Amino acid sequence: MKNQLFQSTFEVKDMDPFGKKFDRVSRIRAEGQTLDVEVLLDVNTEIYPLEVGDKFAFLLATTLSLDGLAGDAQNKEAWRDRSGERTLADDYDYVMYGKVYKFDDSGSGKVSVYASFGGLLLCITGDQRQMQDFDVGMNLYLLMKK
Repeated sequence: MKNQLFQSTFEVKDMDPFGKKFDRVSRIRAEGQTLDVEVLLDVNTEIYPLEVGDKFAFLLATTLSLDGLAGDAQNKEAWRDRSGERTLADDYDYVMYGKVYKFDDSGSGKVSVYASFGGLLLCITGDQRQMQDFDVGMNLYLLMKK
């Protein structure tokens, strides 16, 4: 299994499309810059402020290890104890740890993958070939940088 499951650049198209529910969290809707992919993502905007029009690099990975060998997404504390070792997190501004809880194949060639990061939700929708490496129950890291 490869450790980097999905990587692309997105542009924020809408903030809180369904209304603002929480003070420090916004739901963003972003579209892929090169791929036909859409993301709905809850982001702690107090920590990582985003606005409509912002572009960001987005990565979903099973490990933070640069060599891709350590499957540390099974151990959510692994990112804290690195003993000075460089990780993927060093190259990104915003990192979350979570779990895939739903995979929706509508049959139209588009697939949606749903994940929860401590209650902050992600829905990523794209071509089934781009989403084939995801499985329900798998742990993963979400990494973002502007």
